[in-house]
Amino acid sequence: MALSFGVTVLPDPPYTRLIELMQKAEGHGFEYGWTYDSHILWQDSYATLPLVAAATEKIRLGHCVTNPGIRDPTVTASWYATMQDISNGRMVMGIGRGDSSRRVVGLKPVKVAEFEARLRMIKDLMNGRKVEWNEKELQLEWVRDELPEIPMQVAGYGPRALGVAGRVGDGVIIQLADPQIIQWIMETARKAADEDGRDPEALQCIVCAPSHVSGDLADAREQVRWFPAMVSNHVMDLIGRYGADSDEIPAALTDFVKARKFYDYKEHSRIGAKHGEFVTDEICDRFCVLGNAEQVTDKLRELESIGVDQFNIYLMTHGQEETLASYGDQIIPQFGRVAA
Repeated sequence: MALSFGVTVLPDPPYTRLIELMQKAEGHGFEYGWTYDSHILWQDSYATLPLVAAATEKIRLGHCVTNPGIRDPTVTASWYATMQDISNGRMVMGIGRGDSSRRVVGLKPVKVAEFEARLRMIKDLMNGRKVEWNEKELQLEWVRDELPEIPMQVAGYGPRALGVAGRVGDGVIIQLADPQIIQWIMETARKAADEDGRDPEALQCIVCAPSHVSGDLADAREQVRWFPAMVSNHVMDLIGRYGADSDEIPAALTDFVKARKFYDYKEHSRIGAKHGEFVTDEICDRFCVLGNAEQVTDKLRELESIGVDQFNIYLMTHGQEETLASYGDQIIPQFGRVAA
């Protein structure tokens, strides 16, 4: 199947900007519109996404990513089911253990075993099935049977979280565009799916990374150093659990954090973040999708060739409208899809 395209927009004030960019993305042929869920750093996207749904017609909407540990997981399930009704079947859930959303308020990411239990419950409850939770039988009896299933895409880097993705998720959200690491991540998740009796090939691969379409590579790299630094938060967790030289984690994922000094969540996903200064040009090129339209297309072809189903642009760079237009005019048409 041909590569599809999504975009992630920060829920920064003014909230009208989120709506405007999602409308532009839909007009340029993007099939998926995502946003962050970090309620202290930005506006609460659980409040703003319904406004996006009302202002759009076709684009599928969801979080990249929410988590099951800030809100009660039954609330998250009910919200997604409600939004599936409001949007007439356009929701897709992206969910992880919780990074900025939880750390900023003094909490750690949800433990993996609890993460899996909560995801199993959420997936069933938001899709209208009965669940047992807190020794109670629960069901959202008002879920519309004629609407499609809300897919659950699970974010993760380490073997244990990827095991959850394989056993529970409909796909894997991967926050980097390095083909070698992507293949390792998908192999790990698909192995877990296979061991659980699920079809490993049915597991979708959603790659998320900044993309800046420009002939000025030096400037493009300066705009995206924040991104590998953000990824390094998750890698540091993996090193803490598995060790810096573990054979369970590829060196391609862990080596780059050796020069990391600190991380400031006040500059989370911001151009020019000081904590990104350790990131090399090589890592920018590996983890992101940069260059002129031809170079960008070549890298996306490579991602498509290794089985990536969706490329999701993290739209936290300069020239947001120009990026959307470049993709809509020059890149998306080359991949043989139009917005569904």
